[in-house]
Amino acid sequence: MSWAGKILRVNLSAGTVTSEPLNMTWAKQYLGSRGLATKYLVEEMDAKTDPLSADNKIIWATGPLTGTMASTGGRYTVVTKGPLTGAIACSNSGGYWGAELKMAGWDMVIFEGKSPKPVYLSIQDDHAELKDASHLWGKSVWETEEILKKAAQDPQVRVSSIGLAGENQVLYAAVVNDLHRAAGRSGVGAVMGSKNLKAIAVRGTKGVGNIANPKEFMKVTFEKKKILADNAVTGQGLPTYGTQVLMNVINEIGALPTRNHRDSQFEGAKDISAEAMATPRESDGKKQLVTNQACFGCTIACGRISKIDPTHFSVVNKPQYWGATGGLEYEAAWALGAANGVNDLEALQYANTICNEQGMDPITFGATIGAVMELYEMGVITKDMLGLDAPFGSAKALCELADMTANGVGFGKEIAQGSKRLTAKYGHPDLSMSVKGQEFPAYDGRGIQGMGLAYATSNRGACHLRGYTVASEVLGIPVKTDPLVSEGKPELVMAFQDATAAFDSAGICIFTSFAWGLADVQPQVAAACGDEFTLENLSLIGERIWNMERDFNNRAGFTAADDNLPKRLMNEAVKTGPAKGLVSKLPEMLPKYYEIRGWDAGGNLKAETRAKLGL
Repeated sequence: MSWAGKILRVNLSAGTVTSEPLNMTWAKQYLGSRGLATKYLVEEMDAKTDPLSADNKIIWATGPLTGTMASTGGRYTVVTKGPLTGAIACSNSGGYWGAELKMAGWDMVIFEGKSPKPVYLSIQDDHAELKDASHLWGKSVWETEEILKKAAQDPQVRVSSIGLAGENQVLYAAVVNDLHRAAGRSGVGAVMGSKNLKAIAVRGTKGVGNIANPKEFMKVTFEKKKILADNAVTGQGLPTYGTQVLMNVINEIGALPTRNHRDSQFEGAKDISAEAMATPRESDGKKQLVTNQACFGCTIACGRISKIDPTHFSVVNKPQYWGATGGLEYEAAWALGAANGVNDLEALQYANTICNEQGMDPITFGATIGAVMELYEMGVITKDMLGLDAPFGSAKALCELADMTANGVGFGKEIAQGSKRLTAKYGHPDLSMSVKGQEFPAYDGRGIQGMGLAYATSNRGACHLRGYTVASEVLGIPVKTDPLVSEGKPELVMAFQDATAAFDSAGICIFTSFAWGLADVQPQVAAACGDEFTLENLSLIGERIWNMERDFNNRAGFTAADDNLPKRLMNEAVKTGPAKGLVSKLPEMLPKYYEIRGWDAGGNLKAETRAKLGL
């Protein structure tokens, strides 16, 4: 069985670090990573806990396939109660950190309490201890990683840390590892900062043992890697263009939210697309895109490494940003670009670099800037308040506000609260394009109807990674459905949500689902963990995890009223493109979704649903 079988429990208040056996009954019911860590959290913590109090817990967790030879087996999750939303927060990251923790012999690390002073956790295989981090406080993610590797005299040490955004309690601060891979959403980095926890530095030399059927595992993972290699998306599109391949595609179908969702097509989309990243610049003849990059064990390699134009206004006197670093993903390029009407590719790369360096979710940051720019154009927020002009389309404002927010200065402190709190403070709450306080990603729920339902019902607030129906509605994977109709979407959304929970909990990347179904994951899990992981069992695990998360949120105070979309998507019709004239058909879809979920009209789990899932 490919779990390590051990967890670390760290009491930050007492300064203690103890080892305990993994609850294997729970492991078999919730698999690992997202599912298993959430099970620990909901069992150990009151759902009404203040996310930034010492009573909140925060958990780093791997899955049973993390660190193995399964393709993309490098994922880990950070699970806590999120300060941005007040809902369950589970953020997933790639890179190398997750595999390193597993190879050190640990399935997860649970942090409790609050340290009286800044600390970091050092893990070297079986040995783990809290160390003083006073010298790291105030440092960026990049500086922290460099200092900790030097301190360990080992370049192979992997670091998961926060920058200034986490320290300053930016409500959407991220946890960053390997310089530019992030557990990005819902403010997990702010919880880390609230506990005076700066970083976890881990070195593992044990490898991953305990595979239930090693020969079968080697055979089946090889077969499944071939499926990824032969697939048009995972074998060609993502390696060549990364997620940014979607920019022009989504714009053409009229579902690219633009200028805070006032429009759904962006005239500047081509300027900030994957193709633009790969085209030589006029200024110096060089491309922004340097190469692609893979996370641990990944055969897809969708990551981007980019170089900013050194003559661009954002970096002209900042040589520290001239080197190659993490490049734009589609979600970040959209949020920093189209959401604000900005078509300056170099400005987007600069703002994204600041988000990486200081640990900040570019989706919520960019979407919040969209609200700021709309309020600015309405005259509600003024130049005197901001210290600069900020109309839609201002690349200069985008870059300066990124600096201000990451560093916690001036109006940046307001932006750090996210769009829900900011728009409410200035009297226009309807201008926050969010669900449960978390901002939308890069798809308009009017032009892609299933995504509207997925946003409204997502357990962690608006999210594309909790049920990516774009795969079916736009790309035709695994079957093509019409993005403009509501029929069949409740069933589609539920199927994607449950399957995604299983993928996440196994410890693999959700991008494999462009080529794999659960039927491809199941034999890998069974060979690694044991024959009881049938396809039926894996499907049930996904559904169990989804309902457990929902139940936590209900106990935290969320109701059916929170499964909603902003008035703009419900009342203002799309102006251009194939979805012209449409609003979200959420009212048609939601009752049917509740019904097939086995929830009552208030969005609560029925007794028979609890019984079926063992909740």
